[in-house]
Amino acid sequence: MAIESIHESYVKSRRVNILANHFAVLCPEGTSILDVGAGDGGLAAAIMARKPSLQFTGIDTLVRDDSHIPVESFDGVKIPRHDNSTDYVLFSDVLHHTEDPMILLREAVRVARRGVMIKDHLVRGLLARQTLRFMDRVGNRRFGVQLPHNYWRPEQWDNAFEELKLEREDYHTRIGLYPFWANWCFGRSLHFITRLEISGQE
Repeated sequence: MAIESIHESYVKSRRVNILANHFAVLCPEGTSILDVGAGDGGLAAAIMARKPSLQFTGIDTLVRDDSHIPVESFDGVKIPRHDNSTDYVLFSDVLHHTEDPMILLREAVRVARRGVMIKDHLVRGLLARQTLRFMDRVGNRRFGVQLPHNYWRPEQWDNAFEELKLEREDYHTRIGLYPFWANWCFGRSLHFITRLEISGQE
């Protein structure tokens, strides 16, 4: 489809650059980060290019031959790491592809010493769910990515963070993923990016 080609050639590269800028600010210097659903590791590599002191490894259900960082296979449910084995766990547009985001969030809190970083979606505003489903299909369907369209409302995210004792240190809903002429439809407040610290951890 023409729209998928446009997404691949323009939107994807813009997205990686913008998210890398945001995450580079969110990631504390010199920390170790586990990228869950790392794909080809392109986002992690772009973040490290902006902040070289970071140490990234990745896991994914499908390991690619051309990964930019070390990526290990996992079953999509249990993170193959010991308790408190990395400073942060990062999820970039991963949790809404799971049947139950709480499963991976609990795993992230188990393996992280300091906290969790998330970029995901919010069901908020007119036709939000329909818009998110369309974006997901365009960006992922041709790659065979699981599409349960499990998008959460803001209060669902808040309840999850409270249950897991995750405290927001930084949070943004205006990320700038799209040019101004597309932002009114695909940007709005449908996206968020945040760094959360585990309560009681330094």
